[in-house]
Amino acid sequence: MTSEAAMQIKPKAVALLSGGLDSTLAVKLAIDMGIEVTAINFTTPFCNCAKHQVGGCFSDAISTCKTLGIKLIHFVGADDYLEILKHPKFGYGSQINPCIDCRIYFFRKARAFMSELGADFLITGEVVGQRPMSQMKNTLRLIEKEAGCDRVILRPLSGRILPATGAEKDGVIDHWKLLDISGRSRKRQMEMAQSLNITDYPCAAGGCMLTDPQYAIRMRDLLEHKPGFSLKDVARLKFGRHFRVDGIKIIVGRDERENHFLESTCDLANEALLEAVDFKGPSTLVESSEVTSMGTAAGLTARYGDGKHEAEVNIQVRCGDKVSVMTAVPLMHSEEELLSIRL
Repeated sequence: MTSEAAMQIKPKAVALLSGGLDSTLAVKLAIDMGIEVTAINFTTPFCNCAKHQVGGCFSDAISTCKTLGIKLIHFVGADDYLEILKHPKFGYGSQINPCIDCRIYFFRKARAFMSELGADFLITGEVVGQRPMSQMKNTLRLIEKEAGCDRVILRPLSGRILPATGAEKDGVIDHWKLLDISGRSRKRQMEMAQSLNITDYPCAAGGCMLTDPQYAIRMRDLLEHKPGFSLKDVARLKFGRHFRVDGIKIIVGRDERENHFLESTCDLANEALLEAVDFKGPSTLVESSEVTSMGTAAGLTARYGDGKHEAEVNIQVRCGDKVSVMTAVPLMHSEEELLSIRL
């Protein structure tokens, strides 16, 4: 096929769209170049978009696709995604973020969607040098090879300073219409957004809980004590005050929403749920049915409830098909003393 003939056929692409600034701009540039784009939004249990507590970055992707008039596919990383967290081939970043393995996972999934849709290439909002672990030139190339995406990933924001992709070499994409953005500053992207009247772009720098130092502490603890953890275990890391006592995890709810979550995820056949009888207070989930673990859990339940100043508090314990009441003294440790057991 000649270059002239190639340019007459409207190319099709799958775009990895987070709903953030960079991916939105990359898709807009692609559309303006005459590319037919279908967006795919990947979410994981670790997505952390502060703007939308319900729906997260997927909500942003929906809004972006409506504005741009393109179709959207939503893909949720599940149990197979957890495997890369447990055993990352290329290791972790500054906390417990397996960024390189994560990108490879997403690109492999996107490559499969590309084949299903008959697309010619993939589009991402990646910028050379923006993220030190996963967006340096040599790492971008490594990820492409590992994901089986040689010559099919187009990065419109940095394409001019990267080797030409297959689409460019075949004349489907004009290399000189791509941009040459690099580095961690987003000044040019923000200027572009203003000129294009794109004003609503949350998570400009992305959001992954695995890069958060406090969350990483809980995640490392989970890896150590429960290496075969499930999605339910991961979900619990986001809620409540976490304690590890004699190897057993205790989670104390901080508000009504967290209490309901702990109650709904408690496996009473193997775990216990504690609540104060005479005072308002937290629901406490104990990831064990051993009686020896209930004393500290009851003390914590009393400490964080309205009866914290009482000499003793009655605590209801539900485990299996049994319901019992025990007397507990509110745990009077200082916050500094609690650090030895708190996660």
